[in-house]
Amino acid sequence: MNLRRMAANVHPLKFEVLAECPVSRARTSLMHLPHATVETPVFMPVGTQGAIKGVTPSQMEAMDCRIMLGNTYHLGLSPGTKVLDKAGGLHKFMSWDRALLTDSGGFQMVSLLDLTEITEEGVNFASPYDGRPLLLTPEESIRIQNTIGADIMMQLDDVVSSTTTGPRVEEAMHRTLRWLDRCIAANRRPTEQNLFPIVQGGLDADLRRRCAKEIIKRDCGGYAIGGLSGGEQKEDFWRMVHVSTEVLPNDKPRYLMGVGLPLDLVVCCALGCDMFDCVLPSRTGRFGSLLVDSGMLQVRRKTCYEDDDRPIDETCSCSTCASYSRAQLHHLFRSQEKVACSLATVHNLHYELNLMRRIRASIKAGTFPEFAINYIVGQFPKKDYPPWCVEALAAVGICLPT
Repeated sequence: MNLRRMAANVHPLKFEVLAECPVSRARTSLMHLPHATVETPVFMPVGTQGAIKGVTPSQMEAMDCRIMLGNTYHLGLSPGTKVLDKAGGLHKFMSWDRALLTDSGGFQMVSLLDLTEITEEGVNFASPYDGRPLLLTPEESIRIQNTIGADIMMQLDDVVSSTTTGPRVEEAMHRTLRWLDRCIAANRRPTEQNLFPIVQGGLDADLRRRCAKEIIKRDCGGYAIGGLSGGEQKEDFWRMVHVSTEVLPNDKPRYLMGVGLPLDLVVCCALGCDMFDCVLPSRTGRFGSLLVDSGMLQVRRKTCYEDDDRPIDETCSCSTCASYSRAQLHHLFRSQEKVACSLATVHNLHYELNLMRRIRASIKAGTFPEFAINYIVGQFPKKDYPPWCVEALAAVGICLPT
């Protein structure tokens, strides 16, 4: 069976590069998907179980969010494929008519490590809900994702912690390639749903290159970079991203999984990544940490905000900043009002989506290097930049002022 031929020319994704940075590897594009046209670089909010905590789909539409992420492992357990199939897929079940991407469930090999056993067949889980044994194979992951109906599905990969070293890393890389071919063969809807392979290889540059060269032999709609942002040193993180984007093709979207810190987004756009996802804006929002260009405001903890009548960000157009002051949010968090979590999450998601708009606009204007420099200087006005950030940007021709 020729799996390359199976995957070729049937993926329902058109990737249209609009502009490229003349200095770095940043570019802005249109990614045409069955349910939406998505502008890249793009940040994808995470609705693990088909919803973002405290935020409705209509609120996400109001922010002009074009694509969100769900998790195959959790959705497969609850509500389950029977319910989703009856509803006509996750789009209808969650009342979202724009694009969706589903993670394969592979990340749970790390996040639920105590509950898993990995074999060549698949991943044996103990359900975190009731402890019953579950087997997630590449075929079962794709079956669930076909039922969910996401525009982009992820292959099931063998994920190890980003700090793991030794033979287990190479074993996981080779197994990821074998599981990719099983995922391609199992996909019942190749003309309706895209399947993205994932570059693995830990912190070994050679393994990363070898994996990337292998997965692009399968002509898929796009490619992902996985297994990072899990506790490794930033010096290792950016180098593995750089190594991967150097190999992945220019005419397909490159998805960096699990990355959402605003500084990381700016740097990794410069390194050539197009798509990002992370729970950071919603999770930090629920703890009262609010994103602004200078970093984060800790409105829940710091008493300096108890009589501050300014919005979170005077330049922000989100519904929270339009109606609530820092003092109000401080009070709501201190009073343990649940609405505070929702208001903060709305702001943080709007901030990240708008940051990507600003990045796209600067690429179109040919000013992305200046944008990146100004943004990072804004976070580090004393020019005490993190060394990894300096090195990463220098690798693609952007030099921070000293």
